[in-house]
This record gives sequence, structure tokens and C-alpha cells, in this order.
Amino acid sequence: MSRIEEKFVYCKKKNEGTLVAYLMAGDPDFNQSLTALCAVAAGGADIIELGVPFSDPMADGKVIQLAAIRALAAGTYMPQIFSLVAKFREDHTTPLLLMTYWNPILQYGIERTCQEAKAAGVDGLLISDLPPEEATEWLAAANTYGIDTIFLLAPTSPEKRIKLVAQVGSGFTYCVARLGVTGEHADLPADLFALIARIKEFSTAPVAVGFGVSTPDQVHQICQHADGAIVGSALVKLIASHAGKDTLRDAVMRFIASLKAGTFIEDEGAATNECSNGK
Repeated sequence: MSRIEEKFVYCKKKNEGTLVAYLMAGDPDFNQSLTALCAVAAGGADIIELGVPFSDPMADGKVIQLAAIRALAAGTYMPQIFSLVAKFREDHTTPLLLMTYWNPILQYGIERTCQEAKAAGVDGLLISDLPPEEATEWLAAANTYGIDTIFLLAPTSPEKRIKLVAQVGSGFTYCVARLGVTGEHADLPADLFALIARIKEFSTAPVAVGFGVSTPDQVHQICQHADGAIVGSALVKLIASHAGKDTLRDAVMRFIASLKAGTFIEDEGAATNECSNGK
């Protein structure tokens, strides 16, 4: 069992959902990114999703696009990202995965990416534009190095795709809450819980929900039905607002702690079956 999988089991035993927190590597620079990364762990995030900056982030909204631009301007590429993770690993054991696109991996080399990721302390990768049907070469390398591969499932994913992800994916399954790009939303989609149930019908892997999740209340609603919630844009926006200030660490810690407080699982039957405003 991988470190990511172990964390889902640990949270379930504590009657909690798993909080996955996303931030962009190297945003706004190496040192402040490391400060934010450590603050996310200290605030109580169960798993960290670290974005790899890319010039054409097609799945991401404006907040994360701007973070990628800042990180690239600061010279953040694969070697710097692995150095960042290695530095973080000096004091932290929090499971960590990289969220990237296929192009940076092809440019850097599949084998090289897996080798250096493992050496730095990366537990898994989510490659947002690599479908499982085309992932044979990647999976062979990732499995050799013991790296989890997390795949995305969306509201439009057919039964065949769900079954394939259950077969070849590892760590957890990323449930995309809504069509479109990342970003904050006031509401959870009305059909989200039905989507979670459909995925769980064909898969025993943990399911974590992202895209548009930004508040403790939304995290709480999701954790009554899924195994975890993923918060990204709201955290990235917070980091940007405190960049260059002494308040960065404390602000990130407080925000993560507030999100984690929403992961407790209510007694059976107490959770609402309706999606409501996340305020």
C-alpha cells in the first residue's frame, strides 16, 4: 500500500474525509513556495497536490494560470520542483503528488521523471491530459518506481472509462465535480453525489472530488459521500495575496485548518442528500 493509499485508510479510521490541498510549485518563487508548502502540511492537509507550471494549462482557470506564469518567470522547471520536494521531505512525511500535463514529462523524459520524482520523495503523479487508454508507457515506468498514477473521471466519463481507471489507476481517483476548468464556485453541482456513487459502483479505490471546491462547508458536504475533497484555486489565490509578506505562513495554516475541520463524517443518515451553497 502506498503512502497516499495509507492516508485514505488512516482518515477513514478516524471517521474523517481526506483533505487534498493543491498549490503551484515555485509560486511566486522557490523560498516562498517552500514556506507555503510547509504551512499546508502544518495546517493539517492530509495529502498535497503540487502543480507543475506549464505554459498551456488547458484544464486550469485564471487563478492557477497566473500562478503558473509567476512560477515559470521565477525559473521553476522539473529540476527546481524536485529540489523543492526534496527540501520539503527533510522535515515532512505528508503524501505528495505532482499535478502536471503530458508535455513537460515528454520533454524531460518518462524514465527520468519517474526516477527523479521517486528520489525526491514524490508519491504519485496526476497527468491531467493523459487518458488511461494512452498511458501504457507511462504506467510501465511509474509502476517500476512505485509511483501512484491518479486519473481523472468527469461527469461525462462512460462506464468503460470508469472501469479502466479502476483497473490501472492507483492512489485514488480524482472526480472532476463539473465540466470546464478549475476555479472557485459558490455551489456544488446538483448531480455530484450521483456521479460519486456511479464511480464507486465500479471502483473500490478512494474517490476525491475537485474543481470548484473552496470552502469548509463544501468540503464537509463532499466528505459525506466521497473519500476526500480537493481544494486548489482558493489556496493558490490566498498564497498570491500574501506573497512577499510575513503573513504567508500563518494565513495558509489557518485556511488549511479551517478546511480540515470540515472533513468530519457525520453519523449515518445525518448528512444531507442535497447540494447547497458553500458559504
